[in-house]
Amino acid sequence: VVEPFEWKFDRDGHSWQPVGLLHGPAIEPMPVEGALRLPLDERYPHPRYPHLARGYLFVELPDLALREWSRIEVTARASAGMKNMGLLFNYDPQSPDRVPFYSFGDRVPLVSDGTLQTYSLSLDPGRVRRPWSGPWTDLGIWFSGEPGAGDTVTDEAWLDLFAVRIVPAAADFAGEPAGVRMVRRGDARQPGPPTLRRAIFQHAPGSLTYRLEIPPAGRLDFGLGVLTATDPVTFLVEIVSGGVEHLLFEEAWSDPDSWAQRSVDLGRFEGETVDLTLRAQAETAGSVAFWATPIVSGTRATDLPNIVLYVIDGGGADYMSLYDYPRPTTPNLERLAAHGAVFDRAHSNSAWTRPSTASFLTSLQHSVLGGLRNGRNPVPPGASTLAERLHAAGYQTALFTTNSNAGRISDLDRGNDWFREAGVENFSTSSDDLHDDFWAWRSAYPGEPFAVHFQTTDVHNPHAPEAPFAGLYIDSARRQQADEWTAATEEIPETETTGIREALELVGADSSAYWTSQRDLHDECLAHQDHEIGRLVERLRATGQWENTLFVVAADHSVAAGSWDYSLLMREPSPEHVYHDDRATPILRSGVSRIPLVVVWPGRIAPGQRFSEPVSMIDLLPTLLDLAGLPAPEILQGRSLAPLLLTEPDWEERPVILDDFEVVAETGELRGRIEVIDGRWGASLEVNPDPDLPAERQRTAPLLLFDLWNDPECLTSLHEERPELAERYRRFLQEQLAAHLTLATRFDERAADSPLTSEQLETLRSLGYIQ
Repeated sequence: VVEPFEWKFDRDGHSWQPVGLLHGPAIEPMPVEGALRLPLDERYPHPRYPHLARGYLFVELPDLALREWSRIEVTARASAGMKNMGLLFNYDPQSPDRVPFYSFGDRVPLVSDGTLQTYSLSLDPGRVRRPWSGPWTDLGIWFSGEPGAGDTVTDEAWLDLFAVRIVPAAADFAGEPAGVRMVRRGDARQPGPPTLRRAIFQHAPGSLTYRLEIPPAGRLDFGLGVLTATDPVTFLVEIVSGGVEHLLFEEAWSDPDSWAQRSVDLGRFEGETVDLTLRAQAETAGSVAFWATPIVSGTRATDLPNIVLYVIDGGGADYMSLYDYPRPTTPNLERLAAHGAVFDRAHSNSAWTRPSTASFLTSLQHSVLGGLRNGRNPVPPGASTLAERLHAAGYQTALFTTNSNAGRISDLDRGNDWFREAGVENFSTSSDDLHDDFWAWRSAYPGEPFAVHFQTTDVHNPHAPEAPFAGLYIDSARRQQADEWTAATEEIPETETTGIREALELVGADSSAYWTSQRDLHDECLAHQDHEIGRLVERLRATGQWENTLFVVAADHSVAAGSWDYSLLMREPSPEHVYHDDRATPILRSGVSRIPLVVVWPGRIAPGQRFSEPVSMIDLLPTLLDLAGLPAPEILQGRSLAPLLLTEPDWEERPVILDDFEVVAETGELRGRIEVIDGRWGASLEVNPDPDLPAERQRTAPLLLFDLWNDPECLTSLHEERPELAERYRRFLQEQLAAHLTLATRFDERAADSPLTSEQLETLRSLGYIQ
């Protein structure tokens, strides 16, 4: 039993120390009744946002092992103006980020009404921004607020700290003899990042027994894991057949950092109904044992297809030769597409990874999922993900990504047996590592059907192509010059520029040469990504899995992500056509949301098909379920593309809706955009715009209207020239958003006591959102 560490601040003598930014002052804590007050004012500037202040304090630890601890609980109260609080690890005065700690961790929004609250911050290594090996020597806490927005007495923002507690990992498994959790460990067989695996935990001594029929060529595959090195566990697998007990496996395991992958041959019990027991024994009663994804499999005996969902993070259709880009960037995708179907007008549903991925894995718009809260948007428990639905149907499931925005930030590990969202040495070659992870998973669990979701970062900025693709489109001298310009812009304080264009001017860069270089580097990375997809397909063929596989290639958004406006890779619009803030850029812009969508299923989807109908990623979940013959969820906003793919006549084109939102902390209102692509026309409605943005960063009007046939990059709004059409789309989008917010109550636990009216239900049914 590991006792928690706890500090209380109702008395003097605590060991916590304030610390400032490098070369900056530290806050000056002061005791108040029962707590330690941490004040914020303009003396403690935030390193990135000049209108905010941020403070830091830390405590030394006795060289703990991070893996043995679960979370930090902080009891505090915050004044008006306070914003967020987060974790810091291992004091480091030489930190390159100016913040004197080695790494950041989880964070939470603060309740800024002066009430006493207890906050829970996870110590999951997946939420540690910069992982490390070795001891955990210091715990830090940062907190931010807006000076001058505090109470009227002190006119400053403050946080009163009452207690801090480090909760041991063992506490997460107390109170129940067994259960299922996602557990992170490395692989004992090979180097590489740790993975999350769905695991059964049990306390030793203990056993779990299952009655099942052993399939032909049956085998049991599983991983072994323990909570701590001080509590080794002996794992046993037993079968009772015909009243006779057989011990099939016995091994002691004591490495808390690794999974030990094992397999047991069940062939001699083929066709028998047996009792299979997983047993754990240990010298220390209560020791926690993990059985990672124990699966019994055998000869393929299902009509369900394997599913490969391959999402190229930031993959823009405009830059693929599959979609008539003049360079041969995607020859393998072209060969693959010849065996299936291509959608020419496919769009992501949001402008960037975090909202987009949550939407396409649930077939629910971002506004229905609740929007971003403090930068996070966990998918509501009632909104099942694609992995959850496939797992419930008997699939082995996995997600491999190098973009954490496609992972646990939104709780998208749910439903997966095997889950990896760790980084790689070079994000521009992420597919190499993710494919290795996939084949390691298939080796450990060879049963079918399987469903895997890749989300690579090969073409996501920044671009660092490697040989043999480096040098394909840009020589070393131009690449070095582009890298130098990029490094120079990163040294400019955010307060001195409104974006990359102004930064390039300040450092004296040749804008045209810079963007040409960026396009060339992007294209080299895309060529690498295409090559790796080709290799993956060939290996699936070579291993006999291709003929039973439904293979989909798509993207979560196009190349324009965040503040990088990649429309400039192709052209230099005049200044009046530039969006100075990515929150103002229309999502429906081709460079933001036009994506590839290729669907191949040998023998089931006719080859050589090409569709011009506008579709979106929110159609993905119902399409995959429909093609696999699985039931659709009761609530969804996408629709199945199977009728198109299977050349059935039951299809009617309808507008595509896009949106992404954040929650305004002070009011709880949504702020963002909802948009529509309706044949030739596209409209973007800004909702609750930020009044604090400078005038030059505001949109020209709440509703922008575009002729997508002649202006796919949405550079010229026609809302003044076509006021009647603009008004029609304004009303349409407002009605859509109202329906989305109504639907959101079905997933909001706080609204459980307010059921929908019959009129609201009928509206949602008429829109196709409720089946």
